[in-house]
Amino acid sequence: MADYDLILVGTGFASSFFLKAYLEVAPARARVLVLERGRHDSHDWQVRHRRNSSTVASTTFVNETAAKDWVFSIGFGGGSNCWTAGAPRFTPDDFRMESTYGVGRDWPIGYSDLEPYYQDAEELMAISGPDDSQSLFPRSRPYPQPPHQFSRPDALLKQAFPNTFFQQPTARARHATQGRPGCCGSMVCLLCPVDAKFTIENGCSHLYADPRVTLLVEARALTVETEGGVASGVSYEQDGVVKGASADLVVLGANALFNAHILLRSGFRHPLLGRRLNEQTAVDVRVDLDGLENVGGSTLITGTGYMFYDGPHRATRAAAYVSTLNHLSLRLERGRWRQRMYLTISFEALGLDENHVSFDPARPDLPVVVHAVNSPYVLRSLERIPVLLDELLGNLPVESLAIGRPTSNEAHIIGTTVMGDDPESSVLDRHLVYHGVHNLVVLGSGAFPTSTPTPPTLTLSALALWSAKGVLG
Repeated sequence: MADYDLILVGTGFASSFFLKAYLEVAPARARVLVLERGRHDSHDWQVRHRRNSSTVASTTFVNETAAKDWVFSIGFGGGSNCWTAGAPRFTPDDFRMESTYGVGRDWPIGYSDLEPYYQDAEELMAISGPDDSQSLFPRSRPYPQPPHQFSRPDALLKQAFPNTFFQQPTARARHATQGRPGCCGSMVCLLCPVDAKFTIENGCSHLYADPRVTLLVEARALTVETEGGVASGVSYEQDGVVKGASADLVVLGANALFNAHILLRSGFRHPLLGRRLNEQTAVDVRVDLDGLENVGGSTLITGTGYMFYDGPHRATRAAAYVSTLNHLSLRLERGRWRQRMYLTISFEALGLDENHVSFDPARPDLPVVVHAVNSPYVLRSLERIPVLLDELLGNLPVESLAIGRPTSNEAHIIGTTVMGDDPESSVLDRHLVYHGVHNLVVLGSGAFPTSTPTPPTLTLSALALWSAKGVLG
C-alpha cells in the first residue's frame, strides 16, 4: 500500500481549490494522490463530441424519484465542465437564517469569515462583476474584471430597481485572460465553444502537473479506511482492480451524492449523514415585449435581481433570485423578431430529512437517491410568481408572458454532510472536518446547512480555501 501525505478524491472546484491551498504550504517532498473516477475529456474532446463527459452521469446512481433529476458532470474538472459560470456570493443573511428568520439553520461561520476567501476565489476565476453591489455583499477589493453589458430590458430594470438589480457576477470572461479569451456571446455556456468560462482545465491544470501530485483517472474511490478513529487511507478501483493507499490526510471532494455514499459505504454513521439533500427550484418565464428589443447584452445571463430576496417574508416563504437571459429566441412576427426576453426565478430550498442518499449493500457501487418531498416553504413562493412578475416587470412594455413549470433540476446538489459546531446536529465541523476524525475533510456544497436561491459554486470554492486554511494552518 502506497503512502501519501494527502489523498484527494475528485478534481472539481472544491478539490482543486483545496489542492491549490495545500501545495502553497506543502514541502517539496510532499506526496499527493488524486483520484478521479472519470476520464480527462479535454475541452477539444468535449467540443468535438458535443458532450461534457464520456461518462453518462445517470448511470452512476439510482434515482428513486422519477420526477426529480440530478445533473452533474463526471471527469477531470467535475462540474466546471458543465456550469454556466454564474458566480454570485451569498448574502450575510444567508449564513444566519435561523437567528434572523427563524427557519433553517445558522451556519457555524459568517459572511465576514468567508469574505477574504470569496475574494481569493474570484481572483482565481477572474470573475467579472459590478462594484455597485456593496449593499448586498460588502467587498474588501474590487472585482477582478468589469461587469458584462446590460441588455436594453436590463437597463430599464436597473432604473426601476437601482439598489437590487445588477450585472451578474460571472466567470465568463468579460475580457481575455491568460489562457482564456473573452466571452463570445454565443449563449451556449454549458459547453463554451471558445473556452472563455473558467474551468479546472483552463485555470488549474498546472496544479495537477506539479511533481508532488499523482493524478489517477478512471480511479473510483470506494471507502475511507479508518483505524482507531483516524482516517488511514482510501480503497479505490482502477481497471477492475481494487487497490489501497494510505495517507496522513484524506479529503473527499466529490459531489454531495458521492461524498455521502463513500462515507456510508465505509461504515460511518450519523443521523444526518446523507440526509437533507436539496437544491433550488426555478421557473422560466418568457416575456414578449411591445416595441422594446432585447439586444445589447454581452453574455448569456446579463442581469440578476435581489428585489425578492431578503426580508420578513423569508420567515414563511423562500427567497427568490432573478436572472435575465440574453439567449437568442426570435418571435416569428415580422418586425418584432427581437422583442422577446427570458428570465428565470430561482427559489431557495429547506433541507428535509426525507430527501436523502443511502447505501444499499445489494448495489454497493451506486448511491440510492430519494427526493420525495418539496418543502411548503418553497411551494408558498411558487404560488406568488404572478405577483412577483407584476412588480418586477412594471417598468417594461410587456405585451404578454408565459410562465413555465418548475424545473426538475438546477444542476446543484446540496446537503447530505451538513456542517456545524455541535457533533450531535451536524456531520462536519466549521472547517469541514468530519466530527471525531481529525484528518478527514469533506468538501463541497454537501456541507451547506441551508440552501440559498443563488448558485453555490463560488461559495463552495471559497469554503474549500477556508477549510484548507483551518486544517493546514
